[in-house]
Amino acid sequence: MPRLLTAIAATALGLTLAAAPALAQDEPQSPDGEKVNQLIVYGDDPCPTSAEGEITVCARKPEEERYRIPKPLRGVDSPKSDAWTNKVEAYETVGAFGTLSCSPVGAGGSLGCTQQLIDRAYAEKKNASDVKFSELIAAEREKRLSTIDASAAAQQKRVDEAEKAYFEQQKRQQAEQDAAEDASGNATVETPVTEPNPGQN
Repeated sequence: MPRLLTAIAATALGLTLAAAPALAQDEPQSPDGEKVNQLIVYGDDPCPTSAEGEITVCARKPEEERYRIPKPLRGVDSPKSDAWTNKVEAYETVGAFGTLSCSPVGAGGSLGCTQQLIDRAYAEKKNASDVKFSELIAAEREKRLSTIDASAAAQQKRVDEAEKAYFEQQKRQQAEQDAAEDASGNATVETPVTEPNPGQN
């Protein structure tokens, strides 16, 4: 009876965790100093907008994938999931023995197992069908950088127009000031006064 209760509690806990929304996977900082927020959204769920200094990358999956086991983990233990190439390689190396053969036969036969594990791990990572966040982040960064040239050109155009307007205003004010000084100079010119001739009375 206690085992049954434990199994029911574990099942309920697993369903609760599976029903929780996908949590964001935050990287501390990207090489450019921007925070990268990676998350998976399902169906028509909205993707959060990126804040200042942050890149938000959403991988969208169908709604029916929300509560399922991730695709790379389905049928891992099934013999049908093994690629035919691996089976052929196994047939080709069935009689291999000796150094770096990863077999219990011959001197140094167990030394090749680590390299085989490493090669298999890299092959699985390369051919994985799951979401590749690095590619999504690179695409989002390239999309953001593509708008910098256009915004910089627009900003430079606004600056040039403002400078042109400023210099025109300065030139106009200088011309008005020069005209005002010329007008005041002409107004203060004294007309010569003729002195009376003492011989004329």
